Amino acid sequence: MPRFEPFPGIRYDVTRVAIEAVTAPPYDVIDDEQRATLARRDPHNIVLVDVPVSDGQSDPYVRAAELFRSWRDAGVLVEDPPTFYGYRMDYKDESAAARHTTGVIGALELSRPGEGGILPHEHTTPKAKSDRLNLLRATATNLSPVWGLSPASGLTDLLAPGEAPIPSWVDDDGVRHSLWPITERERQEAISAAVGAHPVVIADGHHRYETSLAYRDERRQAAGRPREDAPYEAVMTYVVELSAEQLTVLPIHRLIRGLPPGFELREAFAPFFECSPAGRIDPRTVAALMDQLGALTLIERSGAWFMKPKPSAFAGVRDLDTSRLDAVLARVGDHELVFQHGVTNVVASVEKGDAVAGVLLRPASVDQIVAIANGGERMPPKTTFFHPKPRTGVVFRALD
Repeated sequence: MPRFEPFPGIRYDVTRVAIEAVTAPPYDVIDDEQRATLARRDPHNIVLVDVPVSDGQSDPYVRAAELFRSWRDAGVLVEDPPTFYGYRMDYKDESAAARHTTGVIGALELSRPGEGGILPHEHTTPKAKSDRLNLLRATATNLSPVWGLSPASGLTDLLAPGEAPIPSWVDDDGVRHSLWPITERERQEAISAAVGAHPVVIADGHHRYETSLAYRDERRQAAGRPREDAPYEAVMTYVVELSAEQLTVLPIHRLIRGLPPGFELREAFAPFFECSPAGRIDPRTVAALMDQLGALTLIERSGAWFMKPKPSAFAGVRDLDTSRLDAVLARVGDHELVFQHGVTNVVASVEKGDAVAGVLLRPASVDQIVAIANGGERMPPKTTFFHPKPRTGVVFRALD
């Protein structure tokens, strides 16, 4: 089972900067406009390091590393003794009910699937990982945590807040973030034992986890041997107790582009799904009806339809909306598939003509995620979206 240990965290000195002005969403959800907005908030916003851009003259990753180092040298960033960090996100779900996610940030031992109790649950998309690896090489720092799930019952109870060095703050999406240190030796040992007693399922950050493995292997090769005590043998990870009460899993919907002119998508789906009119698409109503009917929803400019899978059509296909859709689209022929969050965004894309059609999917359940990971299998790419996301910038971890 994986080691999970406290580490000497690097974090912003909140007497010098406002934490809400220097943290940012995960790098992969930030577009150019949002990056510019974040950068204007404070010259120390982590987006300047985590999402480096080229100036056409120098290496953007080297400049990012130099900037991060300058913040440390100037005292904008300070270092703690070996610490676990309790981290809580308070938010409202789609039905406006109050929810929260509480976990602990620590250093999780890296291992490949089947080696040491780390279980990925879905395939990654074939996008280049060179960006994250180049940044990791330059900074030698974990800038944001991978998100892991642990079946350790009672883990949340070990994370009771203490004196918080960082005031809680609310992000642009209305999520309240709270961070506090856990420095008591006895409690640290209890947390390490609880997490280390079970496999950890990677919930979010598969690309960063795989990049950390590649970086570890590079450092091992340079050193000539593995070193259990080397910081690069682990990755900063936000571990949350595997409980439906602690987790909100949202679906990632699909947009379909590039079909031949006049292609009848509903006709292509007909052998596999029973179609019925869906009426007006209201995010809450359609989600409830999809769950009640056990159906996906096809959206075209001419209207929307519920698509209930025909039982005989998916023999041997895993009981997931993403798996069923992939099985059918494999027979459609050439097309482009785009991943899209939010029902409203899917409808808007179809209405504007940015996509021929959209397909709304239901979220995978926590039980499905765990069963698939424990079985050594993986879901199709972009099956799950854990909400909300930990902010980048709450704490960093040096790898030297």
